Amino acid sequence: MDAAAALAAVDRDPGSGLPLAERAARRAVRAGHAAAASTAERAWGHALLHRGDLAGAVRHLGRAVAWGTRAGSPELTAEARHKLAFAVLQRGRPQAALREVDAALPDLTGVAAARARAQRGIVLHNLGRLDEALGEYDTALRVLRREDDRLGVQRMLINRALVHADRHAFAAAARDLAEAEQLARELGRPLTIGLIANNLGLMETLRGDVPAALRHLDRAERIIGAHGAQLGTLHQDRAELLLSAGLTAEARLAAERAVSTYRREHRHLKVPEVQLLLAQAELLAGDPGASGRHAAAARRGFRAQDRAAHAELARLRLLQARVAGGARPRVPAAVLDAMLATLATAGWPGAATDAALVAAGLVADGRPYLARAAAAARSRGPALVRARGWYARALQCRAAGDGPGTLAATRAGLRILDEHGWAMGATDLRVHAAAHRADLAALGLETALATGRAAAQLEFSERARASRLPATPVRPPDDPVLTELLARLRAVTRELAERPGARLLARQAALERRIRDRSRHVTGGSAGAADRPASARALGSALGEWGLVEYTRSNVITIVDGRIRVRPLGEIGDLVDRITFAATRLDHPATAALLKDAAARLDARLLGPLPEVRGRPLVVVPTGPLHSLPWSLLPSCAGRPVTVAPSATLWLHAHARAAGGGPVVAVAGPRLTAAAPEAEAVAALHGGTALTGAAATVEATLAALGTAGLVHLAAHGRLSADNPLFCDIALADGPLVVYDVERLPRVPHTLVLAACASGRPVVRTGDELMGLGVAFLARGAAQLIAPVLPVPDLSTRPLMIAFHRGLAAGRAPAAALADAALRHPEAAGFVCIGAGFR
Repeated sequence: MDAAAALAAVDRDPGSGLPLAERAARRAVRAGHAAAASTAERAWGHALLHRGDLAGAVRHLGRAVAWGTRAGSPELTAEARHKLAFAVLQRGRPQAALREVDAALPDLTGVAAARARAQRGIVLHNLGRLDEALGEYDTALRVLRREDDRLGVQRMLINRALVHADRHAFAAAARDLAEAEQLARELGRPLTIGLIANNLGLMETLRGDVPAALRHLDRAERIIGAHGAQLGTLHQDRAELLLSAGLTAEARLAAERAVSTYRREHRHLKVPEVQLLLAQAELLAGDPGASGRHAAAARRGFRAQDRAAHAELARLRLLQARVAGGARPRVPAAVLDAMLATLATAGWPGAATDAALVAAGLVADGRPYLARAAAAARSRGPALVRARGWYARALQCRAAGDGPGTLAATRAGLRILDEHGWAMGATDLRVHAAAHRADLAALGLETALATGRAAAQLEFSERARASRLPATPVRPPDDPVLTELLARLRAVTRELAERPGARLLARQAALERRIRDRSRHVTGGSAGAADRPASARALGSALGEWGLVEYTRSNVITIVDGRIRVRPLGEIGDLVDRITFAATRLDHPATAALLKDAAARLDARLLGPLPEVRGRPLVVVPTGPLHSLPWSLLPSCAGRPVTVAPSATLWLHAHARAAGGGPVVAVAGPRLTAAAPEAEAVAALHGGTALTGAAATVEATLAALGTAGLVHLAAHGRLSADNPLFCDIALADGPLVVYDVERLPRVPHTLVLAACASGRPVVRTGDELMGLGVAFLARGAAQLIAPVLPVPDLSTRPLMIAFHRGLAAGRAPAAALADAALRHPEAAGFVCIGAGFR
């Protein structure tokens, strides 16, 4: 009786049932009661399985088999065998697990046989034999439903859902998991609800819904962690999700946690799977050598486990790493064909598409492989798989000499990725997801350059940069939890300013992580205008007397008087770094000379070859390090109105944005001697309001930002390159961060951020930008004036007063800044960003 009660208790909650199983097993062994000992040892082993003690689980389940044999009960022996099979599987021996299940099945009937069939399905799933696994689950479910074994049905539904998800039958997977969760609630199994949430997260990852997946995984971690159960699978699923969103550094950390957890728990089966994720993460991060090492280790692990399909997946990742490293491995066509067939049969369409693309580059005639990869373009698979299909279709067209077809295919692939990115509400997710656009965007730009058509080059230059900014911004819903977390972050930051310490720094980092994770739950909208880059005609009409200069990595595009021209861009080397270094050290004669020389040389390379823009006010669209260049330091830009824009499309949207009216507000942050006089002088020039001292709180500033037409912020600014959404401006009660800006219902038409480096963006793949100034543009500001360099407090005040006098007299922001800079050299660090002459 004790043994049966212990087994039932472990089924309900392995953690609390473990002590009961231990006591029951010891009593049964002392009494020599073989049947009870087999049952209790099985319960003990089952509990240890859930706690991650695989060695202990195998030991006790082995004893359960032995006691069942001693009791002369084939049924007890078989029950223990199929549970032992799961433990053996987790230790990385799937073939041995299959032998245990097959040995158990002849001695089981009814519900017990159904459960063993389900265990066989789990083993087959891990071996990549998805159709066979699904058949076993279907057979088992019919028996369990007939016998009204609700616990068995719940378990079976979870396992079948995972097979459905791997086959990309997401609707079927969702139905199974919803029914399983309902049964778990009725049966009072809270840990199981956490495991189901984990599986929902995995399913949404495969489907491509990143915010939904994050919500499920965060819920799973709370529940599973509260019950002290295994977290290795959750870390693995989180790594896969983060990788799909392009968050390679976070994915690597999650994968490393999964590996260490699996090794600690002796769950060797899962280690090669995570090594594959590490291989992908390193490849996306640009380290093919490390990627290849992880892929090779994974392949060795899979081969030792007799997991043929997974070993072929590891072969694919190894080939991708070698190709990315510049090698051209010699692989027989028969081996490539076998790899492709295995991956397709295993139900991994994304891997099969990647394999076809790799194979196409390794054989003399890759057209048949490209055709196979291109088939994914019109499939019903996830966005990333369909986009890879369009990339293959573009390569097909290029091989056939079909330039228009190549461009059409790249447009289609980029459109899918834009829709995928805009389904994510969080800025960092959208920015990092843009990494998946890199191959398509580069191919489109390369093809456009080869056509010699300037309009096509402009189009694909635009498609390759800042794709998220021109579309309608996503405002997160009001969230009291996020509001509370931001308030707590401000309180900790205030304490740190007064008494720095490791404990407070740890609290600050933990709060920032919670704010980041919470914000990622928000679902986005549609790509909208982001799919339609500005045309040369529309830009020419809006520019008037101004000239537009847009830089790519290798070319420069100009539009003047409606005419578009394209020229090669000379090498700029480290000149931007030299200028930014020297501009912050002007008190030293050597750096002054360095600045003058570097600025003259860079000016000659960037603007010297462009006679059509001489003497004209400029709209500049930078790339890479040019986003951080203080343009007024270039000799030809001295006294010249220049406005900078992340893309020509964004500039056109900003230029068309009418001023919404509203008051003028100037805000002064703490610990700056000249900030309050500066704010009061600016407010007086415009007949506006100044917020200074204790009145300049985050709440008051956000209220002003939500109602004013022009806001001037004079405060300390902080650039957080590692975590750009925590770039901030210091106010009386703590920092105003990017997350605060993103929650505003509206922002002013024009902003002046007189705060160090507040206009300097953090540049990600595809010229996607993050930072405080970018956040205001993304929310709808038409233009802002901000420094890309540190600026001195006391010398900024006369500059800002001169600038605002120009604004008050009706000068456009770019012109007012250029005028002020002639009289105040300290203006060198400031740039005008956005519309500029509205």
